[in-house]
Amino acid sequence: MTSDPKPSAPAPDDAEALRDLEKDVAELEQHDAAEQVAGTRRDMRPLWRWAVFAVGLVLSLFHLYTGYFGTLPGLQQRGFHLALGLGLVFLLYPAKEQETRNQRIYGWALTAAGVGILAYLAAYQIADRYVLLPAVGILLLVQAARYVPWRPLGMPAADVVLAVLGIGSGLYLFVNYEEIIRTVGVIDPEYVAVGTVGILLVLVAAQRTLGTALVFLASLMLAYALFGPLMPGFLHHGGYTVDRIVSTMFLGTEGVFGTPLGISSTFIFLFLVFASMLTRTGMERFFTDLALGSTGWATGGTAKVGIVTSAFSGTITGSSVANTVSNGAFTIPMMKKSGYKPEYAGAVEAASSTGGQIAPPIMGAAAFIMIEFTGVPYLEIIKAAIVPAILFFVAQFVVVHYDAKKLGIRGIPKRLLPSVRRLMVTRGYMLIPIIGLFVLLSMGYSPIFSAMGAIVITIGMNIVVQLVFLALGRWRDMPDRLGPWGLLDGLVNAARVAVPIIVACASAGIIAGVITLTGLGLKLSGGLVALAGGQLLPTMVLSMLACLILGIGVPTTANYVITATLAAPAIITILQGDLEAPTVAMLLTAHMFVYYFGVMADITPPVCLAAYAASGISGGNPIMTGVQSVRIAISGFVVPFMFVLSPELMLQETTLATGLWAALTGIVGASVVGVAVVGYINTRIGWYLRLPLAAAGVALLHFGWETDLAGLVVAGAVFGWQWYAGRNGTAAAPAAATA
Repeated sequence: MTSDPKPSAPAPDDAEALRDLEKDVAELEQHDAAEQVAGTRRDMRPLWRWAVFAVGLVLSLFHLYTGYFGTLPGLQQRGFHLALGLGLVFLLYPAKEQETRNQRIYGWALTAAGVGILAYLAAYQIADRYVLLPAVGILLLVQAARYVPWRPLGMPAADVVLAVLGIGSGLYLFVNYEEIIRTVGVIDPEYVAVGTVGILLVLVAAQRTLGTALVFLASLMLAYALFGPLMPGFLHHGGYTVDRIVSTMFLGTEGVFGTPLGISSTFIFLFLVFASMLTRTGMERFFTDLALGSTGWATGGTAKVGIVTSAFSGTITGSSVANTVSNGAFTIPMMKKSGYKPEYAGAVEAASSTGGQIAPPIMGAAAFIMIEFTGVPYLEIIKAAIVPAILFFVAQFVVVHYDAKKLGIRGIPKRLLPSVRRLMVTRGYMLIPIIGLFVLLSMGYSPIFSAMGAIVITIGMNIVVQLVFLALGRWRDMPDRLGPWGLLDGLVNAARVAVPIIVACASAGIIAGVITLTGLGLKLSGGLVALAGGQLLPTMVLSMLACLILGIGVPTTANYVITATLAAPAIITILQGDLEAPTVAMLLTAHMFVYYFGVMADITPPVCLAAYAASGISGGNPIMTGVQSVRIAISGFVVPFMFVLSPELMLQETTLATGLWAALTGIVGASVVGVAVVGYINTRIGWYLRLPLAAAGVALLHFGWETDLAGLVVAGAVFGWQWYAGRNGTAAAPAAATA
């Protein structure tokens, strides 16, 4: 970021600027990030709004019922989950509009490709009528939803049919699961026809909610399963018939209804209900006020408020892009008014929103899937994620702080901000549900039981507070009363928020299913180790690149599922060495490594989805916003390498004393790396000192007394020189610098 040494920033006594800030603070305090569901229809008539309400409510009540009484058999639980999820997709998400000529050409080219594939399958008798006819029907409905103007009661007729088919295909498995299990391995035309409809609807739903990239990748994997005999080299396999592929992908628990959807239909949904209830008790506003009161007054206060609020919101929404859009609408304008350039303001929001997915206790959806892939309890995953998450946000704070010092950007006047002490006295009770969740998990209860317990605690806490306000005669002063309608609305909103996750998990299941069916996972994992020469560091670098490349338009959940199948085993193989089985530390560090870089893909150019979303609000250049995001979130690219080399950073293979020491030196190391990135403390730091300073930070992140001592000595020397040179006026003046 190139800036003048003294950029314009509103002075504290500037009446107009203060009024703007006061308005921005008030709007931010009233904002609920978790309420926003991007890309959905906004003009539905009452009939369809009530239809969405009914479907969403049934879906949430189903999960509460199975959470309390016990989950149903796999295909039943997941079939009902997907059925109502697909129904909601086609009612909530319209077909993408093709506004430009290029978009229309692209759309018709895809349609032509679909027709060509079906014609090829028919001409060479690769697929039978019970596959081709349903496929043609879905293709016609998809086009009709976009081009046929018939809209009974305001909803495209084709979307209504697609919603009914989506619900029907999932419920077919729910009703007939016993017969399907009994006849496993037998090709039944009726089952294959239903499976064809289901698979195609999952792909169409993914295109509407998540974009084209995931659909393209899933389609490519299906084609790979079919055309394996034509593949060269290690990609070659014997190939499978269309019937076998459809049956495997939709009639068992290896494809659409695999592990990702299984986790979505149990753990994830209940945690979304918990998050939705939290927002209706005022938790979002509590965290926002806490962020404003604790950081808003400091140097670069508006950016620090953006970091804290987005970190809190990100743990609830679990989506980098959704969090960026919802919070950024308020935080980015505040940052711009305080003197930050558009690219920098957008980058702060994108980086911190992305970091929300790695912040316990409610991390992104992929963190729950990690339970099944590693066999490690969720509490252990949370414990492993705590210190790296702290390092991520500490380094981000340091970068923002010293950038603000360099640019002369001040904070918000304290009189405009909430009092933290008063906030904790009056609303500190809102932390009880989160504390309760930790307590339940630490007592050894399952994530499902813990989530159910946390929901009950949230509702019970709000009822008790209402009674207290009522006894004090101040019931009407309580803005966040969780009444009957609020409960129902919260359940429906949880279903709305869950829809993209359901579709992402179903699509990721297709990809993972093909990888398992064809043996591609073992081949690519072995090839990755061979390409890296059996060395750990090159393997990690190649795995990082794979995660970042897959992140081009692929959501974190699908990214993790793929890389957990392909890249994580390669890292585990090298870490395991001659041991008979990998340790828990090896499993966690490898899987958390690929998870981190799947998350970081959202801010990594050239296709940095969170940065693009932020630039749409800030008006800045999206690529430069992505570059600044990477710079601000630099620890997210360094820390994963360090916790693989030093599992103590994840509180693995360590005692209490060594764990605390690893955390403390790690925090210092992350801070030092942040300072090296900025190149400024009290005055500008030359590149000849920034390089050793960065090396010192990395050394401190690596666990070991030798590296810690070396890092402290080098960092202390640089900081000491800055203090001495600044005191004696011998350092370079803070001139325009590239940050």
